[in-house]
Amino acid sequence: MGISELRQLGPGWDDGVATLRRTGALGRELVRAGTVSTSDMALAELMRRHCDTSLDRILRAEGLASEDDLLAAHARHLATRRITPEALATSPTIDSGLDPRVLLKHGALAIRDGHGAPRIVADGGDSLVALRRALPPDLAEARALMAPRADVQARLAQEYRAELRALATARVPESESCRTWGGTAARRLRLTLAALLCLVVLCLTFPVTLFGLLAGWAVVTLVVAAGLKTAAFTAHLTGARSTPVPRPNLALPRVSILVPLFRETEIAHALIARLSRLTYPKCLLDVILVLEEEDQLTQQTLAGIDLPPWVRPVVVPDGQPRTKPRAMNYALDFCQGDIIGIFDAEDAPDPDQITKVARRFQQVPREVACLQGILDYYNPTQNWLARCFTIEYATWFRTMLPGMARLGLAIPLGGTTLYFRRDVLEELGGWDAHNVTEDADLGFRLARHGYRTEMIETVTEEEANCRPWPWIKQRSRWLKGYMTTYLVHMRAPRHLHAQMGAWKFWGFQAHFVSAVSQVLLAPVLWSFWLVLFGLPHPLDPVLPRAVLTAIGSLFLTVEVLNACIHAVSVARLKHRHLIAWVPVMHFYSPLGAVAAYKALYELVCKPFFWDKTAHGLSVTARGQRGSDGRLDLAGIKLEPGHEGL
Repeated sequence: MGISELRQLGPGWDDGVATLRRTGALGRELVRAGTVSTSDMALAELMRRHCDTSLDRILRAEGLASEDDLLAAHARHLATRRITPEALATSPTIDSGLDPRVLLKHGALAIRDGHGAPRIVADGGDSLVALRRALPPDLAEARALMAPRADVQARLAQEYRAELRALATARVPESESCRTWGGTAARRLRLTLAALLCLVVLCLTFPVTLFGLLAGWAVVTLVVAAGLKTAAFTAHLTGARSTPVPRPNLALPRVSILVPLFRETEIAHALIARLSRLTYPKCLLDVILVLEEEDQLTQQTLAGIDLPPWVRPVVVPDGQPRTKPRAMNYALDFCQGDIIGIFDAEDAPDPDQITKVARRFQQVPREVACLQGILDYYNPTQNWLARCFTIEYATWFRTMLPGMARLGLAIPLGGTTLYFRRDVLEELGGWDAHNVTEDADLGFRLARHGYRTEMIETVTEEEANCRPWPWIKQRSRWLKGYMTTYLVHMRAPRHLHAQMGAWKFWGFQAHFVSAVSQVLLAPVLWSFWLVLFGLPHPLDPVLPRAVLTAIGSLFLTVEVLNACIHAVSVARLKHRHLIAWVPVMHFYSPLGAVAAYKALYELVCKPFFWDKTAHGLSVTARGQRGSDGRLDLAGIKLEPGHEGL
């Protein structure tokens, strides 16, 4: 509820004068200057008691005071002055001994003025008080100068450019990152060629034996995958739903949302329109549009748009790899929130999503460090591929992930509608800038360090990838990231087992090994259709027909099981019409096999290559025209747009 809604409650909502007495010096200064009325200041103070934020942010978000008004009021209260942008850009800085990320978080910088005296430049908010406690004694008492937070952070980004860029690339500990693979390309290629040579020799020398071994492993992983699906499905259907613990007296926390963008010239209006529908108090929202330095066109577009005070761009210095996780690592230190969320540019979240997330974090123990929302698609009827993709996502996010979470297993995260406790995210080093599925990797790093991810009932709509080649490119990136994540975390299996415990460790093995093996060995499993149709099979010389028939029956049973899980997953809400399309999901899997071999090739030759996902292919994504002929900007879903090296 904002101040405009509080005004509608009438004069009996509170004693305005009594509330105003409880406000700070800033509020009284603004009232004395005539910037804000007494009644509005009392309303702002009432909001502050229910929101974990400063009076400055409330007044700006509600449009009651501009940034210039607030800086002038702080300057009068502290008996100081504002520093001009030119002076801020040219004044020599003082080494405070603090990590530049701490300075960015507080939005403050130590400089020397024209007389050589030390000064602390800040926007005058509560962070200035917190920073003084961290500064060395000779700087802690330095006089403050007022400047916009964005200007201070821009000077910090310029002053510590090389250090911040390096930290964004190597924030995750080396033992949990794949970045060391960059210098082993020749060794990987030699080992791969040797393995291929051995495979060819074995295939020519012992073709039936080799095929039998591959078939045996495919059947084993098929059984493991089916067992995991059945267990997760059963847990989802029968598991008890957790009851929220009401804690109504806790103030709502600040939430920062990172929205990575690349080469998006039409995104701002549509994105702001959708985010404006969020019911969370705007004084607690901190939306950061994460831009690449080389992307001048998007920067120029945003510069011509009057962004709300709760939305701001952050430009990431150019560097390698140019990936989404590297950009988010850099932008993380600019955030002001205690909760960090991730959106893609085309996302359309439920209006009450952040309120649900904030309250849920207040109800669960601290070990629940991440909340994962449900991803869904808004164009499921565009074509066959979009229908199959929607069925797959409904199964994964509405059935499998909730079931795996209830089983106590570690779960891989989706790339968006993710919310983290900021202190935990910083403790773990953010995202691995070199892993092309940084979300799945982070989900298991959370589990390694004793944290849990919980699914939350809130939906964000995206655009289903509805063209074969873009689908293959996207899926190959996901599979390559899965392979990378498995190899990184299995560097020291005993250490991983000790960190995760036996249950999560073997769940990790079952999920990753079966997921990768099933797509790579799918053609081997398809050969058992020959048995079911009474045709000759390559293993006829070594296995009785009864055994081959049993394997074929197992394969068919698993297909029926998958169809049942798919049907239950879409037999609700708006996707019920997709039940009729469940039987054709079998013909959807060959695309995954193509993507798997593309991923395997890139794992060897281009492990850090970020194959950009193509969006904006559906009618909904391009927007629909209303009766007046205008485009519905809030309905447009555009491309998140991050490309690789």
